[in-house]
Amino acid sequence: MEDRVALVSGASRGIGRAIADRLAADGWRLSLGLRTPSGLADDERVQTVRYDAGAGGEAEWVSAALARFGRIDAIVANAGIIVPKTVIEGSDEELDAMWQVNVKAPRRLAQAAFPALAASGRGRIIITASLSGKRVKSPASGLYAITKHAAVALAHALRQTGFDQGIRATAICPGFVATDMARGLTARGEADMTRAEDVAALVAMALDLPNTASVAELAVNCQAEELY
Repeated sequence: MEDRVALVSGASRGIGRAIADRLAADGWRLSLGLRTPSGLADDERVQTVRYDAGAGGEAEWVSAALARFGRIDAIVANAGIIVPKTVIEGSDEELDAMWQVNVKAPRRLAQAAFPALAASGRGRIIITASLSGKRVKSPASGLYAITKHAAVALAHALRQTGFDQGIRATAICPGFVATDMARGLTARGEADMTRAEDVAALVAMALDLPNTASVAELAVNCQAEELY
């Protein structure tokens, strides 16, 4: 268990950084996919790889991680972007940009890592989705919600595809989290939002559960809603 290796995208700040910090504290070896790798340590337990979810390169990242560590036990597809527009206001180009980062990149990463995850016998896939993948809360969240609904479906599809090979996939669906992204979307005070560290704790729990305790989705919210 001490030799487990996880790939984490979008780990330079926010939820991704909190996940990386938590997994490092739990003894994982990490390969971090970052648009700008500088500023983070690269040592015997942490690898930093230049990776832009909007530009591809998942197979190259997986190859680099295998070359460094020899195995992959988990991937955490955390990189994401939002264009806060309605489905009428948004352009095809804006939807395509979110589709590329929020859906297609996680699928490609899982595809590239799938043989290694299967070889682990208890491979784990985490898709950082959103409560916007469970409901459309406001008009301005509509365009984004399309992609996050698809991200949740991706987690379910990966879980079904790899189940007999010991691969378990979970969609993590937070509401407002105290990160730069959320601060630009709500006037809610930071103290009233979910902490990134608490989302990271959910990720760590999902990664540690045995194959006989598969969790398809984990929703977490900082406020009372009709659905969540």
